[in-house]
Amino acid sequence: MGTKRSHKDARGEAGRRNAGPLIRILAGGRWRADDPARALYDEYVRRLNRPVELVEIDPRLTSPAEQTAREGARMLEAAAATPGRILIALDERGRSLDSPGFADRLRGWQESGAPALVFTIGGADGLAAPVREAADFSLSFGAMTWPHLMVRAMLAEQLYRASAILSGHPYHRA
Repeated sequence: MGTKRSHKDARGEAGRRNAGPLIRILAGGRWRADDPARALYDEYVRRLNRPVELVEIDPRLTSPAEQTAREGARMLEAAAATPGRILIALDERGRSLDSPGFADRLRGWQESGAPALVFTIGGADGLAAPVREAADFSLSFGAMTWPHLMVRAMLAEQLYRASAILSGHPYHRA
């Protein structure tokens, strides 16, 4: 299916249970070893101090349309492996939230009892329509086009920021 990179906190399984649902990111494409966005992603996941699982889905096909379709099918397959999960599509057509709004949404998802929050990020040619249609929620980081590898870092930062807001850390924009 793809490369799986897991980030686990030092608290182990007991810490994960207290931290809320598992966060799983299904992302099209693969990091380059020297990608600066990867270092940024890793830094925010470390700060988040809860388990985050990144699954890279890279079908490596020649046709962009075929690659997007194959990525989408593999994302849906991976998401289906976690019954009861909440599927969140990152898509420019989704709903834009400010950071406190995203924190509120994250709190609701955490309190829902879902075992996992599964975020999907399309590859270079975007997110497949079947993934968008299957999503429980569609989130936009704005109308601009963002590099798909940068979106991983942006999501990690927003998850960290939302967790800080939810833990009572003063939000500097309030």
